[in-house]
Amino acid sequence: MARIRVHKTSFSAGELSPRLLGRGDLRAYENGASKLRNVFIHPSGGLSRRSGLRYVDTARGAGRLLSFEFNTEQVYLLVFTDRHCDVYRGGVAVADFITPWTAAHLSQINWTQSADTLLVVHPEVPPKKINRTNEFDWHVADWVFHEKDERIQAPHYKFAGGDVTLDPSGVSGTITLTASKAVFYDAHVGVRLRLQDKEVQVTAVPGGGEPYASATADVKETLASAEPTIDWTESAFSPVHGWPVAVTFHQDRLVIGGSRDLPNRLWLSKSADLFNFDLGEGLDDDGIEFAILSDQVNAVRAVFSGRHLQVFTSGAEWMVTGDPLTPINIQLNRQTRIGLAVERTVPPRDVDGATLFVPRTGTQLREFLYTDVEQAYQAGDLAMLSQHLIDSPVDIDFDQTARLCHVVMANGSMATLTIYRAEQVSAWTLQETVGSFRAVAAIGDNTYVLVEREGGFFIEVFDEALNVDSGLVGTSELPKAIWSGLNHLEGQTVKVLADGAVHADVVVEGGAVTLDQPANSIQSGIGYTHIIEPLPPGLQNVGAGSQGSKIRPVSFTFRLQQTGSLHLDTGRGFVEIPFKRFGDSILDCPASTFSGDKTVRAFGWRSDGTKPLWRIEQDAPFPFTLLSVSAEISINA
Repeated sequence: MARIRVHKTSFSAGELSPRLLGRGDLRAYENGASKLRNVFIHPSGGLSRRSGLRYVDTARGAGRLLSFEFNTEQVYLLVFTDRHCDVYRGGVAVADFITPWTAAHLSQINWTQSADTLLVVHPEVPPKKINRTNEFDWHVADWVFHEKDERIQAPHYKFAGGDVTLDPSGVSGTITLTASKAVFYDAHVGVRLRLQDKEVQVTAVPGGGEPYASATADVKETLASAEPTIDWTESAFSPVHGWPVAVTFHQDRLVIGGSRDLPNRLWLSKSADLFNFDLGEGLDDDGIEFAILSDQVNAVRAVFSGRHLQVFTSGAEWMVTGDPLTPINIQLNRQTRIGLAVERTVPPRDVDGATLFVPRTGTQLREFLYTDVEQAYQAGDLAMLSQHLIDSPVDIDFDQTARLCHVVMANGSMATLTIYRAEQVSAWTLQETVGSFRAVAAIGDNTYVLVEREGGFFIEVFDEALNVDSGLVGTSELPKAIWSGLNHLEGQTVKVLADGAVHADVVVEGGAVTLDQPANSIQSGIGYTHIIEPLPPGLQNVGAGSQGSKIRPVSFTFRLQQTGSLHLDTGRGFVEIPFKRFGDSILDCPASTFSGDKTVRAFGWRSDGTKPLWRIEQDAPFPFTLLSVSAEISINA
């Protein structure tokens, strides 16, 4: 029987899949954990109880959160709900306005921003631009394409068969258009057509819901002749054929990716003329249009401006090159065959030059990264070792300040990836709350979430000063026992920290909590539990010769930093470990937190090599940071 000491100095591999319990040879196993709940991992290897969530406001309902950054000083949170948008700055509502997107539309919207304008698209809704005049004045308007001499420079396409002719009754004024096949619908009213590159606008269709072979139109540009012709097109975007799916800016061009009826097509505006899609004569600054053709379906789901123009489709990922992009030198090359989901828009995010995206499988997070060696993009899976945490992502955003990538799941949980590529840190944890996470947005230095709880949908923000969710903080010069302002938690049991000490849980009544003793300060909200459970010691680490070796833990030493409470199970149930501070005094409340080593004795042989040797689980609303753990164990091979 040998006695050895095992040191765990890092959690930088995060929570690992249970399928890795037999891979003690992996470096990730050495730096990983069996379960990490409601904690954030530091790049240095330690971890802390995650920040609590401060209550901001009650949302109108289910929706999406968008970031709007006008400049470094003016940063806004846009909360889109059913046909409405609320604007917040610094957690304070400053404006609201009506929008055309219903709750059912919001899962499919796509957007991009330039200066004080946000462009939003949806395949079933005319594209809109949201303009900020000032902090309190926001407007929604239709896109207006460049118009010159009665000609609108919007994309066009011939949806009818190539042999379908159009016969105009005249060359000017109001005319009748007669097609060789029924191609006109009621929704064609107002749509622009081009006959032999001359523009007309449909003003009337016989009606009745069925397609018709004739329509009335006003001539905008005098036609070349009144003879039947196959040389005709119609607006690519219209109520008849749908609207754009994706949009971005790249090299001073507006890029539109796909539409409802043209899902695999790309349009690039003229250079420095964002709403002018005139193809002209193919000069360097003219508009560009092409289809993505290959041996598989390529419905565009997202376009992203990175090192190159990146196009994410339902079946593959593409790179559009050209320096600069011109009609002559533009090239399209498929890079990987993964594909994005089609039922929901989950926007790709840039992290240090790599584009993170959620593939259609719904069980991965891919990193689309250009490699100079291969001169191509690769798409490695960042969740390969933690796929059990990824369950149909519905939203994603990256907090650059804290280096945390938050991924909201369909099941209401939220996985968090601590990522430092240069330091090779890629660590997953799982965040849970009473209720369900529904959306996330990183706005400046803050990360906001939309949470569905009992009583509605709440807008909340991560706050390092809090250790409760949906929480509020209050102070008073004179001590008081009744604290109000908690209407959003009416009828719920909440945790209370009064003057730094834990108070017994209280039920919110009349939007207030009543304390047993008056206090000058209070922190109150929904409790949450953080869990830290290590992997079983790997055979390589403990020197055992085979699986099935018996292990007896002798003691554990936990190195803590600024920790208020330690609730620990070493095999015989959970106990609260007291801290000694200021000499021999033992404090029951963490008015000052503890930093240092805490050694705990353990007893009993363990024969199940799949079980962890210790577990931390606590809901006390105190800060907690674990830097490392040292275990002294005996082995009987």
